Amino acid sequence: MYDIIVVGAGPAGLTAALYALRASKSVLVIEQSTFGGQVTFSPKIENYPGIPEMSGNEFADKLLDQVLSMGAEVEMEKVTGIADQGAHKTVFAGNKAYEGKAVIIAVGVRHRQLGLPNENQLVGNGVSYCAVCDGAFFKGQTVGVVGGGNSALQEAVLLSDLCEKVYVLQNLPYLTGEKKLVDILEGKDNVEFIMEATVSELKGENELSGVVLNTNDGTKELALDGLFVAIGLEPKNSAFSDCAVLDENGYFDSDESCVTKTNGIFVAGDCRQKSIRQITTASADGAVAALAACRYIDNR
Repeated sequence: MYDIIVVGAGPAGLTAALYALRASKSVLVIEQSTFGGQVTFSPKIENYPGIPEMSGNEFADKLLDQVLSMGAEVEMEKVTGIADQGAHKTVFAGNKAYEGKAVIIAVGVRHRQLGLPNENQLVGNGVSYCAVCDGAFFKGQTVGVVGGGNSALQEAVLLSDLCEKVYVLQNLPYLTGEKKLVDILEGKDNVEFIMEATVSELKGENELSGVVLNTNDGTKELALDGLFVAIGLEPKNSAFSDCAVLDENGYFDSDESCVTKTNGIFVAGDCRQKSIRQITTASADGAVAALAACRYIDNR
């Protein structure tokens, strides 16, 4: 029987584990694939307080080492569900069941990918899903932004202030984002829209050199230093819908308190409903959820 089981080992989950351990709770962290989550895709982190520069992998390793040194246990399994047993919770992962007095769900989100053969190999080597995180590395260079919604247009606005040239690549004949953002981009001399264009190939083996576009006029190759994919995020919360309410987009419908409809089950990080998804906001959620879980256990 653990005091707290944390599902997910990104910045939110590992911060939650850290705070719980400092409160003298026993902690099990269960992660499906990568300790550190989305942050491991970033070649550099320069916007985390107190850390001028660090790779995403290094940041994740240090955070994991910190919680392991304090006594956290970890398991590499896919969690398939959580059962509320009242005084304790059962977390099902693989062919095992783990018991905990409280559970913190911090499974994060995944960026929708283009689904191209060498996309994963080029992540961090020209392909990115976050202009706020990685835009500065392409200062003075030529980049493309895939997408036409608000997220893509906001990325393009940010990049237009850094890059020599920004191409907005949209598969529809129109942009779906707010007119205000469209107007801003149309007023930029270094922004060009390519409509009804689908990225069909990423050029380059170890580093992105360009893309191949399928357009109404045929196939076109476009030389790029960087490509920012902004076609949406996908939460991974469906397995937990019995114990926590999901909104219409599949995110946990929980506010800054990180509580759910089920006593003793909390949520943290990008998987919950929020307007800003950054390492700092995920870590903040982890602290809030862990302290709430500790209060729940102590006051039972």
